[in-house]
Amino acid sequence: MTLSTPRRPIRELPDELISQIAAGEVVERPASVVRELLDNALDAGATQVTLRLAAGGVRLIAVEDDGAGIAPGEMATALRRHATSKIASLRDLEAVGTMGFRGEALAAINSIAELSLFSRTDGQPAAHLLNGRTGELGPAARAVGTTVEVKELFFSVPARRKFLKTDATELAHCIEAVRRHALARPDVAFAIWHDGRLIEQWRRQPGEAGRDQRLADVLGEDFLTESVAVDHHAGALRVSGRAGLPDHARSRADQQFAYVNGRFVRDKVITHAARGAYEDVLHGQRQPVYVLYVDIDPARVDVNVHPTKIEVRFRDSREVHQAVRHAVENALAAPRAALLARQADAAAEAAAPGWRGALPAPAPDFKPFQPQARIPFAPQAIDSVASHRHAVAELQALWQPAAPAPPAAEPPADWPLGRALAQLHGIYILAENRQGLVIVDMHAAHERIVYERLKAQWDGNAKGQGVASQPLLIPAPFAATPQEAATAEACAGVLAALGLEVTPFSPRTLAVRAVPAALADGDPVELARGVLAELAQHEASTVVQRARHELLATMACHGAVRANRRLTGEEMNALLRQMEATERSDQCNHGRPTWRQLTVRELDALFLRGR
Repeated sequence: MTLSTPRRPIRELPDELISQIAAGEVVERPASVVRELLDNALDAGATQVTLRLAAGGVRLIAVEDDGAGIAPGEMATALRRHATSKIASLRDLEAVGTMGFRGEALAAINSIAELSLFSRTDGQPAAHLLNGRTGELGPAARAVGTTVEVKELFFSVPARRKFLKTDATELAHCIEAVRRHALARPDVAFAIWHDGRLIEQWRRQPGEAGRDQRLADVLGEDFLTESVAVDHHAGALRVSGRAGLPDHARSRADQQFAYVNGRFVRDKVITHAARGAYEDVLHGQRQPVYVLYVDIDPARVDVNVHPTKIEVRFRDSREVHQAVRHAVENALAAPRAALLARQADAAAEAAAPGWRGALPAPAPDFKPFQPQARIPFAPQAIDSVASHRHAVAELQALWQPAAPAPPAAEPPADWPLGRALAQLHGIYILAENRQGLVIVDMHAAHERIVYERLKAQWDGNAKGQGVASQPLLIPAPFAATPQEAATAEACAGVLAALGLEVTPFSPRTLAVRAVPAALADGDPVELARGVLAELAQHEASTVVQRARHELLATMACHGAVRANRRLTGEEMNALLRQMEATERSDQCNHGRPTWRQLTVRELDALFLRGR
């Protein structure tokens, strides 16, 4: 016997309950309140924002700003649901240029906490205080601006309060919320107080140069030295910021900051584009570090996607993906040796005006030259397993220096990677430049040079040609999900271009019938599943490009000069000059560094000179 639930009539919910439902979407923890109040402060034109916390924000959250303030007659309205000055029509909503716009945050917070609002506009003789619980409005003392105090968060919903973590954990989340805003707004000063102690402070850094200083203040001075500047324009879209060097990648993705029109977002399009830009210089599970700012027409991005406004939807995600990827790729591609040399010269010049380091004059028999190494490779050379092996054998013999070229007009002292001195254990090249000693992993460096040349030849000569495939003697069937089956059918042409043949075997089974010739010894099912997953999530062109690059990287590794190969001085110098002219030559194909610099100061420290 079952008991039927009596039917309830359809009726409107009380405003307080509606606000608490909204609070469940907007306010997860104290950091959520901090984020919403900071958005309002910045929208009000604040140049100084102070956050005061108690017990990690559970007992008290107070955000003070020096913005425009709220007129006394509008303060009570500000606490009502969907009350805002930031939008007035659907057209405004479709081109939002402010951090906040829904007008529900203050009402939601007021329903689950004790909220007080202090505000004063310019020209008023005094500030006013509004009690969010009683609605009483009275005079108060305050400079121009607004203060929002939130006490006893979740006092009216104790079940929600039980889900909060320790005070230290909640405090860390609050600090992170302020850091995200601080990175986007160097023109605003931020201060964080907790239980009466100042724990973080970032001074105002106006102007274009202020952004780098703010990045250094928030993320540390090392971030500037361990990253490269990003500045890319694609029509009306601009991508700027800084991208961390592959050498300084992290095990966690905890220093990846992306902003769209000043709003911190977690967007799959931007994340995938940035990761794709690193795929040729960063391998394994290491996570890149970056701070990227995307400036786009507000009408081309929808920010009204998620209650927390941390997700966005682009009108043309492909355009944004390409812009972000090209921006980071171009920033990472330039060899850094010349840049570091210029920075070192500038630092030395600032320390001692008129100084310019110089190397000893080269020996009379020193002959710098630029060899024109021939790369005997054509895309059709991998049409079969046998021809692939033949191509690899040819690549292994490619290090054939040409006749010496005339001496370069540029003196050795101006070569960023310097002049070769010796070869160490058949593995490393030791070179001398103005800054000190350069140590080069010759196999890793030459591997990158060969790889970049192979990519250029492929792009120039293999347009439209696919990867050579090898049929399997016995097809490899596997149980497929509905998404895998749909992707295999929709992307059959792309799979063929990658050298893969995946066809239906039964209504719920796919079979792998051919694989790329160079990967014939691998697991065909694992390969097919991985490619189908990539195709289902990302653009087909990206997957094809990645597969080609992996194939060429394998060939370059076999074709590069091997360890214990004795090189002449001319060959070593030729390799250094090629490194200086080759994109991404600072890392090998596996993401390892190809060279390191030891300055004279560091060498002096090793031998305790100057003490």
